[in-house]
Amino acid sequence: MSVSPAQAARQELHGFKGQLTGPEDPGYQEVRAVYNAMIDRRPALVARCAGAEDVTHVLGFARHHGLPLAVRGGGHHGAGLGTCDDGVVVDLSPLKDIEVDPAARTVRVGGGCVWGEVDRATHAHGLATPSGIVSTTGVGGLTLGGGLGHLTRRCGLTVDNLLEADLVLADGTQVRASADENTDLYWAIRGGGGNFGVVTSFRFRLHEVSTVVAGPTFWPVESAAEVLAAYRDFIPHAPRDLNGFFLFGAVPPAPPFPEELQGRTACGVVWCYAGGDSDEAARLMAPLLSALPEPLLHGPAPMPHPAIQSAFDGLYPPGDQWYWRADFVNEIPGAAIEQHAGFGAALPSVKSTMHLYPIDGAVHDHAPTDTAWSYRDARWASVYAGVDPDPANADRIRKWTVDYFDALHPYSAGGAYVNMMMDEGQERVRASYRDNYARLARIKADRDPDNLFRLNQNIRPAART
Repeated sequence: MSVSPAQAARQELHGFKGQLTGPEDPGYQEVRAVYNAMIDRRPALVARCAGAEDVTHVLGFARHHGLPLAVRGGGHHGAGLGTCDDGVVVDLSPLKDIEVDPAARTVRVGGGCVWGEVDRATHAHGLATPSGIVSTTGVGGLTLGGGLGHLTRRCGLTVDNLLEADLVLADGTQVRASADENTDLYWAIRGGGGNFGVVTSFRFRLHEVSTVVAGPTFWPVESAAEVLAAYRDFIPHAPRDLNGFFLFGAVPPAPPFPEELQGRTACGVVWCYAGGDSDEAARLMAPLLSALPEPLLHGPAPMPHPAIQSAFDGLYPPGDQWYWRADFVNEIPGAAIEQHAGFGAALPSVKSTMHLYPIDGAVHDHAPTDTAWSYRDARWASVYAGVDPDPANADRIRKWTVDYFDALHPYSAGGAYVNMMMDEGQERVRASYRDNYARLARIKADRDPDNLFRLNQNIRPAART
C-alpha cells in the first residue's frame, strides 16, 4: 500500500459516515487508548462507526487490504483484544442508542454502550438486566463472553437474558440472530465472544430490580481462611435473591470508608440483595455473620441498583496497569483455602484483588449445551487481578497474578471465563468451551471461514471435509 491505511480509507470509503483516524491525525493518541494501560498498541486505522453500514464498509476495507481487524466496544478487555498493531480497529463507541420498552420488559442497546448508560435508562422504569460489576464496562464485550455480575444468582448470565442481536458478518452481510432467526449464530454468540461478527445492537430481557441492599462486609485478612471456608459453605444454599462474591483487596482509600480502615488489606463479601427489604437482607446474611468474628465493617445498605453497579468505578478508572488470570471452580478444599489466604495477605498493590463469583442459582437452570457458555455445572468463577497505576510495578503485579493462578489452578474445573483471560493460547480457549468447542468451530467455518475475527479468544474454523 503506497499510502497509509488511514489515507486509503478516506479515499475508498466514500459512504462512511463516522470518523477515520490514523497515526498522522490529531486525536490519534486518545482514540487508540484502551482501559488497560499495560496494552500499548498502534493501529493503522481506528474507524469510529456511525452504524451498521459503516461497519460493513470497514470490514470490506480490511479484507481487501489484508489488514488485521480488532473490534472495540468498551475497550475493557484485560488482554487488549479490542485493539491491534498495524491493523484496523472497528470502534463502536458512537452506537449509543438505548430504547426501553417497559411494557414488554426489554431494552434495545447500541453496540457502543457501556453498562452504566443502560443501567440508568432501565432503572428509570424499575428494571434491570445482569450487567457485571463495573459500569464503565462495554455492553458488547461483557455480553458476548457470558456476563457475570451482581444479579447472576437471581437472573442468570447476561447471555441468558439476550433475546436477539444484530450483527455484521465477515462478508459484510447484516443479519439478526434470535431464537427464530439465524439460530446457529444465536447459540454461538451467547458466550462465544466476538468470533462470529460485529454486534451493532442487542435486545435484552429486563427484570423488576430497583432498590437493592448492597455493599461490602470486611474482615481482617488474617481471618481469610475462616471467612472463605464459611462463605464457601454458605452461599450455595442462600436464596437466589442474595448474591455475594468473596474478595481480597484493600479497603478503598476514600469516603465513605472509615479513615482508620482505608488502605488496610482485608477479605470480605460484596453483597447485593435484589429483594430490596433491609430487614430481610439482614436476616438472610445473618447465618454467615454469626458464624464468624465481628467484621471490621458491615456496610450493606439500601441503594439504587445503578449505585452498586458503579461502586468500583472510582477505584478502577481507565489508565491503570492490569494483569488478569481466571479459572472456573467446582470445589474449594481446605488446601485451596490455605493457598488463597497466603496470596490474599500478600497483595502486591492497593488495587490488586481476587474475586470469587458464585455462578449457581439461575445459571444452573440451563444445560451446558444450551448456549456456547458451557460451564453451567461450575460453582464459582475466580479472577486474579494485579492492578497498579504505576508502569514501574507492572512486573510485580504480573508475577503475583501468575503465581496465584499457578498455585490454585490444580483445584480448578479446567477452563475459565473468557472475559477475564489474557492471551493464553489455543488450548486454554478449548478448555474454556469444552464439548461446545467443536460446534463453535463448525459455525465459525460457516460464518467466518477465513477467520477475519481472530483477535479475540479465538475459535478457529473447523477444517472443511
